[in-house]
Amino acid sequence: MAMSESRVSITINNGFAEVQLNRPDKRNALDMAMFYDLDKVIRKISKDKSIRAVIVSGAGDDFCSGLDIKSVMTKPVNGIKLLWKWLPGNANLAQRVVVGWRRLPVPVIMAIHGRCWGGGTQIALGGDFRIASPEANLSIMEGRWGLIPDMGGTLTLKEILSVDQAMEWAMSAEEISAESALEHGLLNQVADDPLAAARALAEKLTIGSPDAVAGVKKLYHRAWHRDQRAVLARETFYQWRILLGKNRSIAVKKQLSDPTISFAKRKSW
Repeated sequence: MAMSESRVSITINNGFAEVQLNRPDKRNALDMAMFYDLDKVIRKISKDKSIRAVIVSGAGDDFCSGLDIKSVMTKPVNGIKLLWKWLPGNANLAQRVVVGWRRLPVPVIMAIHGRCWGGGTQIALGGDFRIASPEANLSIMEGRWGLIPDMGGTLTLKEILSVDQAMEWAMSAEEISAESALEHGLLNQVADDPLAAARALAEKLTIGSPDAVAGVKKLYHRAWHRDQRAVLARETFYQWRILLGKNRSIAVKKQLSDPTISFAKRKSW
């Protein structure tokens, strides 16, 4: 069975759901439509009890090159839509496309190739397992745009990397090779054909009882990480603070450079 949203396709065969980011002409960059479609697909999978495992890949040359800055950030309302949540510990839209994979009761395997940058790395971190091609490279690239990584990937980084390693990677926005990612535990394996390797792993993981697999996933995620809501709240809080501070800074600079604004009014800042 095949289904398709405008930016994401999903095929379900023999209990395996294969999800593909489907915006190859833009290197699968995340625009608002892709955020919404990923969120919808995750919800669909969560309701389908026949699914035993999920494999996520990208169409074209890259897994996902990150946020489509031009498309998303040119409209301030998009930032509100991505970051809005009713309670601090809830996942907002930007976080649901990452932590949503962790919350599914089945194994989720990310098959990565080409560029896996920014939001693409965040999505990959949402999987339970990550397999990449030798030429793949990963980057927490948000720092290049004056942002913090706020899509929920922090949960996985905390489980894998030491704090100094995670900070260096996020602060530098460095691109790391698949080999380096494997050495640091960010990948489970490197394979010439990551999609074929992901299918083989899915077969291996689903031999046993579905209830036992779901139980192991829930048990281990809770044992390794108890303060998920606190992490999600902090990500959003610090991102809002940066965005609001940045907007205020721009407004201040504009006033200071405008000769028509009186000194008294400038001082009010």
